[in-house]
Amino acid sequence: MPQGQPSNVPEDGLTTRQRRNRPLLMVHTGDGKGKSTAAFGLAMRGWNQGWNIGVFQFVKSAKWRVGEQTVLERLGRLHAETGEGGPVEWHKMGSGWSWSRTRGSEADHAADAAEGWAEIKRRLAAGAHDLYVLDEFTYPIAWGWVDAEDVVETLANRPGHQHVIVTGRRAHPRLLETADLVTEMTKVKHPMDDGQKGQRGIEW
Repeated sequence: MPQGQPSNVPEDGLTTRQRRNRPLLMVHTGDGKGKSTAAFGLAMRGWNQGWNIGVFQFVKSAKWRVGEQTVLERLGRLHAETGEGGPVEWHKMGSGWSWSRTRGSEADHAADAAEGWAEIKRRLAAGAHDLYVLDEFTYPIAWGWVDAEDVVETLANRPGHQHVIVTGRRAHPRLLETADLVTEMTKVKHPMDDGQKGQRGIEW
């Protein structure tokens, strides 16, 4: 896409403006670092355009606050106080299922995930947000806690002008097929390979 020009212009009857403003379904997947980071960066860019931002964080511990959560919530408060940017909501979907061992059975965790997805479906139907960040959402799909076909059908047929970005490893093939934009993060090297744990400002 040299100089921002598409390499192919489909004969779909749309004007350049209409095609440029299509709502996008985006997926960040792969084993490399940076999937969520890139999605949160996109959310900040959307906030600057005055978009209503909804972040729905799956899998990561409810007690763990990533740095982007603090920033985006402050931007949401700035909007409420001054009108600058757009509103922001950040939700931890479920309470207790994360990478760490937590209380509750797998059935409990699956129920939390299903309810989280049901809430997102309600918001999509209502056109609640301009941008939805479904962080680490590939995992509940992969584990069978959320039905992949229901996800694909809902996202493909969402009303209005709502952008959606899904992050996480091992994205379902049907999600990849349906998405408008797919980025695969490929790990070449990582400090963990040399025994280094996560550090402030890099991982959170």
